[in-house]
Amino acid sequence: MFTVCRIPGICAGNTLKSMGVKVTVLQIDCSTAESVPKRVERVLGLIDQQAPECEFMLLPELWNVGAFDLEASRAHAQPIDGALPTALARKAREHGIWLHGGSFCEKAGADLHNTSVLFNPEGELAAYYRKVHVFTYAREQDTMTPGKNYVMVETPLGLTGLATCYDARFPEMFRAMRIAGAQAFVIPSGWPIPRIGQWDALLPARAVENQAWVIACNQTGVQGRHQLGGSSVIIDPLGNVLAHGGETETVLGAEIDIQIGKDWRAEFPAIDDLVDSPVITV
Repeated sequence: MFTVCRIPGICAGNTLKSMGVKVTVLQIDCSTAESVPKRVERVLGLIDQQAPECEFMLLPELWNVGAFDLEASRAHAQPIDGALPTALARKAREHGIWLHGGSFCEKAGADLHNTSVLFNPEGELAAYYRKVHVFTYAREQDTMTPGKNYVMVETPLGLTGLATCYDARFPEMFRAMRIAGAQAFVIPSGWPIPRIGQWDALLPARAVENQAWVIACNQTGVQGRHQLGGSSVIIDPLGNVLAHGGETETVLGAEIDIQIGKDWRAEFPAIDDLVDSPVITV
């Protein structure tokens, strides 16, 4: 099931979409040694520093508590209009940028969700996405209730699909959004070093097979026995990596021309050859 958010003024033919879009990715050190209040204060300051250089900014998954600290996620759970989302909305409005605030632990009634939030330049909640594929390998399901919808939203990047971390392993999700018109995917994450080679393989694949932009922001740092792997990326629809982070906290940036994806799809319309064929065993 899809949720598609369409924002007035951001549509096909809009002048902004034919120009380069300045994208910034904040790859944050989310080590447990730093307290949650200190990290939130520090990251809000980083947003202030980097916002003048960008139009669209992306933060990691569960960056306030650390992706693998589910106990801290429960302790700092809050509603969609809680203190953290409200602070992020204020930053988007103050700087007039599209701010994807990564994800946080959302409290919705009796349920908790791993929810990513995207704010427009007016500070309005343009879209939110509750992670559909919870990471059962690390028992995320013991804390987080899976979401039910794939979510796309009109942004300066075009129709943009929202995904989170483990979702990258499920090409069916991205293909479904591609068929529905997605031109770009944004993916906040908390991906560890032991599997970072898989991260580096999966993200270009999602870009190439869907002829779409992929912008992915990972954490760095140490959370218990887990070392987060960084390697945040900005990848064009042909699979070219325009920016790639290392294993430490850093800021990535690139100017994205969304016309590249449109032109490549027109020149090489692979999606038209997609065949829904039955599987047989012989």
